[in-house]
Amino acid sequence: MNPCQPSFARFGRVWRVGIAAGGIWLASWLSAAAPDAADVQRELLAGNYAFVIERATAALRDPSAGSEWVPLLVQAQLAVGRYSAAGTIMAEALERDPASIRLRWLARDVALANGRPDDAANFVDQIRRYFSSRQWMYRAPADLVVFGRAALLFGADPKEVLDKIFATAQKADPKLRDVYLARGELALDKHDFALAARAFEEGLKQVPDDPDLHFGRARAYADTQRETALAALNEAMKINPRHVPSLLLLADNRIDGEEYTEAAQLLDQVIAINPVQPDAWAYRAVLAHLRNDVEGEAIARVRALRTWPANPRVDFLIGQKLSQKYRFAEGAAYQRRAVEADPAYLPASAQLATDLLRLGNEDEGWRLAQTVHEKDDYDVEAYNLVTLHDTMAKYATLTSDDFVVRMAAPEVTIYGPRVLALLRRAKATLTAKYGVELALPTYIEIFSDQKDFAVRTFGLPDVPGFLGVCFGRVVTANGPAATGGRPVNWESVLWHEFCHAVTLQLTRNRMPRWLSEGI
Repeated sequence: MNPCQPSFARFGRVWRVGIAAGGIWLASWLSAAAPDAADVQRELLAGNYAFVIERATAALRDPSAGSEWVPLLVQAQLAVGRYSAAGTIMAEALERDPASIRLRWLARDVALANGRPDDAANFVDQIRRYFSSRQWMYRAPADLVVFGRAALLFGADPKEVLDKIFATAQKADPKLRDVYLARGELALDKHDFALAARAFEEGLKQVPDDPDLHFGRARAYADTQRETALAALNEAMKINPRHVPSLLLLADNRIDGEEYTEAAQLLDQVIAINPVQPDAWAYRAVLAHLRNDVEGEAIARVRALRTWPANPRVDFLIGQKLSQKYRFAEGAAYQRRAVEADPAYLPASAQLATDLLRLGNEDEGWRLAQTVHEKDDYDVEAYNLVTLHDTMAKYATLTSDDFVVRMAAPEVTIYGPRVLALLRRAKATLTAKYGVELALPTYIEIFSDQKDFAVRTFGLPDVPGFLGVCFGRVVTANGPAATGGRPVNWESVLWHEFCHAVTLQLTRNRMPRWLSEGI
């Protein structure tokens, strides 16, 4: 053979070796290019939902794919409103892995999104039965968190869940984000905001780039430290600009500040991400109500209920925001709808109790507050209310044709008659000035302890800075003993608040705060 001529045999062998080496290189390149589940989890937290759906769908085409891809795909589908597709994926996943309680907890969320609360309850019951019969299978920290969350739904003691289940999971895996979310959400549900803040802040020390933990921290501080809450929301949005819960909380904040155009723009962003997001449409119903758009309100409510017609949260949320705008009668009507849809949905019953107390319907309001406390004795606001009721049962009552005044018994003899005399003068002056006939009686509650005033007014004892508040027919005020020695003219406070009673009744509570305070 001429050594100068190429040998096809040798060329073929070199080519085959090249192909083999190239195959190794190609496989290595593909492995590096294809993100693993941890990479895709980070994309999910960053809000890249389309990317997550694409990658997780591709991964699940491989029969040997790990189960960790299912939650990624389903959570991304839920985030963009593809609830039916998520249901299909969950059904297939449960057939492949029937013993997984983590998948069953996720299946509960999917069932609720698709308006199947009975199926959701069945998944929770399955978690209870599986864990009870095969505890040895579910010792992983993530499984313990799922069991703890499920245990709360079937009546377990919240403190025991915190101390025995969540604490065990956290000790075993301090970087497990789910345990901090579960702890924080439990505290928020019970209105224990300090406990919630601790849970989310502990989680952020372990997992600093988690938008859900930042969002939870924002919720924990929303009612007490506005600037801290907004800073936490900003952190969540830096990590995930498409974080729907944060966008909704920002919209809620804008509604509170009467920045309705900005709120609507935020809701548009949410609906662009998830066209069937129920809270977004509920907030749109609130905005329509506030601009007296009856038809728009009805349409938005229907859309909020599109995927779950009996979802009690929709009417609860609409009613809660209306009550925060002092539309207590309309708010109470929505809460009654929510209770009718699901009598076991306690947030609606609790809000209805508060609305009724602010409307002066005290018998039903106090009775409902007691019922909520009996069903959930860890709820801080319900506990505060029933404790206050016991305190106020010892108050003295002064009555006339126009007023019912309640105040601490020892103070009645000191200035009680002056209270009634002042209120009579205020009524004669202000009703004549504004030409209004008031519903009778007006209820005046004067507190000798600032914390009792705060509980009656806001549901929480630590809300300083207010001397009095008027809800319409009900006025709450700090008496001289509650001001901590500060020089406050209680007569001016009562006159001011009774003026609100006149203007609010004249407008059926439909006037902006700046105008009400200005008058």
